[in-house]
Amino acid sequence: MTLEIVRADGFHIGEVGRLFDLYRQFYECAPDRSLATEYISDRIANEESIIWVAMDGDVAKGFVQCYSSFCSVEAVKIHILYDLYVEADERKTGLGTRLMNQAQDHAVADGAKRVDLLTQHSNQAGQHLYEKLGYEIVNADFYSYSLNL
Repeated sequence: MTLEIVRADGFHIGEVGRLFDLYRQFYECAPDRSLATEYISDRIANEESIIWVAMDGDVAKGFVQCYSSFCSVEAVKIHILYDLYVEADERKTGLGTRLMNQAQDHAVADGAKRVDLLTQHSNQAGQHLYEKLGYEIVNADFYSYSLNL
């Protein structure tokens, strides 16, 4: 069957939740499919993110999740590409590229002027993909801070 990339809705919550749990495990989080599915369900129900999912029939093979935001300094709308995950059996097939391109196309259609993302220094496969698609490291001089609440 041919993979179809569609915007995730209520029908896709279980499958995207399954992949999101695997994605979180990649970043060394404990497995928690319930938490992952609830998180995805909330994002979709509250229209707080855009999730594109690659479907093989009723089975999800990959997804990308983006959040709409703004850059105050440039006074423009941007999209933050926060999550990208492709099932192991679909890696190196071009699916990651297809998902990234879908996110870019949506950002353009939404009036965004830029797509930003962060990745771990050790994620060399991701870095290779991002650079192949024209993404550039632009903020190597900035520190990333976070305040847990």
